[in-house]
Amino acid sequence: MKRVQYGMYGGPELMRLDEFELAAPGKGQVAVKVNFAAVNPIDWKLRNGQMKIVTGNAFPRAMGFDLSGTVISVGPGVTRFSPGDDVFGLARFKESGALGEAAIANETALARKPDNVSFEDAACLGTPGVTAWNGLVDKAKVATGQHVFINGCTGAVGEAAVQIARMHGAVVSGSCSAGAMERARALGVQNVFDYRTTDLSKLRERFDVVYDTAATMTTALGLSLLRKDGVFLDLDPTPGKFIRSIFNRRLKPIVCTPRPDILDSLAHAAEDGKFRMPIAEIVPLDEAIGLVTALEAGRKLGGKGLVAMT
Repeated sequence: MKRVQYGMYGGPELMRLDEFELAAPGKGQVAVKVNFAAVNPIDWKLRNGQMKIVTGNAFPRAMGFDLSGTVISVGPGVTRFSPGDDVFGLARFKESGALGEAAIANETALARKPDNVSFEDAACLGTPGVTAWNGLVDKAKVATGQHVFINGCTGAVGEAAVQIARMHGAVVSGSCSAGAMERARALGVQNVFDYRTTDLSKLRERFDVVYDTAATMTTALGLSLLRKDGVFLDLDPTPGKFIRSIFNRRLKPIVCTPRPDILDSLAHAAEDGKFRMPIAEIVPLDEAIGLVTALEAGRKLGGKGLVAMT
């Protein structure tokens, strides 16, 4: 089988489409024949070595997290899935591997794909949906009638956050580019601001939740936009912010942490037509490196970039 991998930490020129042999799934793990994989910024951040304190120095290393496909085999102790099940979710964080013809995932990072949701759409749900859920539901406890501001409301995590906030009955405002404002309104963002021309520090309204899904907002600005007892969700976690959050409970650094209940909730929402990520482009596996390279260089798609394995 083939997958995109690299032999040392560094830039996009290190990526190669190489043959590999899929290991047998271990305890609590599932082997998945990948149909589609979605590209996310975390893919190249790991390759660049930004998380090497976690990922270590064993090479070659595989690329890609978000996937959809069919279960090939399961490891000891797996009870949620059987060979032949159609699934979606995330490959393992340390090992990655979604940008390949098959990958290993933890049982806890997968959910069954609803019959009425395509493999293409299902591949897009994992990282954006889980990250948005981790912030809004796990950390902020978003509730009906609350006012939520989403910085970057038409990015992948931003669009997921808009939909999840609205599913929980919140009123959503947000910022994005001028060209994306109509899309934001179509998603249900009531008050949309052009991030290039709006000084967010001058906004009069205060919010129960501010989610910086674009990772461009200063902590000071995020906290200043909060109502009393409001929560600022920060998608650019640093050791300093985690330490600060111990003393300031309004600051919540967010790390994508998949769980079965989250993925099952996203599956049900997608099945009901309440949650979907837009797809902008699909390329075959032999063009995956070019797509990742372009996105890393700043190409804007206006939706998810997907890699098809067949």
